[in-house]
Amino acid sequence: MRVALIGASGFVGTAILKELVQRGHQVTAIVRNPEKVVEAEHVTALKADALNADEVAEAVKGNEAVVSAYNAGWSNPDLYNDFMKGSQAIQRGVKKAGLKRLLVVGGAGSLFISEGVQLVDTPQFPADWKPGALGARDYLNTLKEEQDLDWTFLSPAIEMHPGTSGEKKGNYRVGTETPVLDENGRSVISVEDLAGAVVDELENPKHIRQRFTVAY
Repeated sequence: MRVALIGASGFVGTAILKELVQRGHQVTAIVRNPEKVVEAEHVTALKADALNADEVAEAVKGNEAVVSAYNAGWSNPDLYNDFMKGSQAIQRGVKKAGLKRLLVVGGAGSLFISEGVQLVDTPQFPADWKPGALGARDYLNTLKEEQDLDWTFLSPAIEMHPGTSGEKKGNYRVGTETPVLDENGRSVISVEDLAGAVVDELENPKHIRQRFTVAY
């Protein structure tokens, strides 16, 4: 498959890129700094501004699917607004390029932990993560209105970070609107297995115009 990967040099994007390459897909890696993309066969690095729909459209043209691992930067003082602007520009750019398939890697903050209560709205949710989580939650609500694209939004497990990563188990469980919990009540996954879930969904779509989540 020909896949355009936006944010290919980030923590999540790097893992997805590796997974795509290992499975033999051709990847257009779209980033701010192409020199940061790990060189590999069947990978073409392109520079594009995710906030510019025209640049996105030009960069993704000719691909069969787009994966967005876009992150406006955790230390960005305007993270919420830039995440919303970038995500919406990517959505417009994909449509302008005439593509149908868009898979967005979002956050776990929009998962419901009880009736009507999302994780991001709980008192224990870390303040530092809140702007990004609110952006991902609000963008998911925007994406739900999209009628033309075959979109999918993937929420990682609540615990998905460098500390839970470094190993690929090759298995995971799937949920939709609520976190997938293990026997200890934890929602955990490595970035390697998250990447596996992304590519599994591309190869065998099961969540068209849906959000889903994965964890062990």
